[in-house]
Amino acid sequence: MIAHLRGRLSDKHPNRVVIDVSGVGYDVFVPLSTFYGLGELGSDIALRIHTHVREDALHLYGFATPLEQELFERLIGVSGIGPKVALAVLSGIEPHDLIRAIERGDLARLTAIPGVGKKTSERIVLELRDRLPTVRPAAIAAGDGAAAPAALQDDVVSALVNLGYHRPLAEKAAVSAVNVVPDAGFERTLKQALRELAK
Repeated sequence: MIAHLRGRLSDKHPNRVVIDVSGVGYDVFVPLSTFYGLGELGSDIALRIHTHVREDALHLYGFATPLEQELFERLIGVSGIGPKVALAVLSGIEPHDLIRAIERGDLARLTAIPGVGKKTSERIVLELRDRLPTVRPAAIAAGDGAAAPAALQDDVVSALVNLGYHRPLAEKAAVSAVNVVPDAGFERTLKQALRELAK
């Protein structure tokens, strides 16, 4: 089983990258949270890998952080959820937000993720509420530190969605914008988010 890959980023698309390791290209599926942290083509890359073997295929799933990988592996353990849905979940919500949504039983937040219906959300909450990663206390505290700009972030996401951007992309851009211009108002943050989307 492949557990880790380090090499050169030779191709990248949302949800999929190719890592060149000593002349061998590994096709790896990644969540958007990992994709947005990648460098330019040709840069060095290291990802944690989950190797998923089926009768007719062997797929690699890559993650930038242990938390992403652990959540992915918990999600595919939920009845009726395969790797594609698990990847869609991680692409549609930040890991810390996913943990909070599961803990609170926030079905509305989970069903807002593209490709996740009410029954799937209910299964996720039911089966994972007591099996969440143990690394969460510090991570959740770090996530809650960003609670102050949360309303601004939500407003920016809403504006971007109204402009026609998909929610996962809008959320990533809003998070990046708040980090780049942390004390800015709505208009400046929205402009920065649009710059992030144009990259």
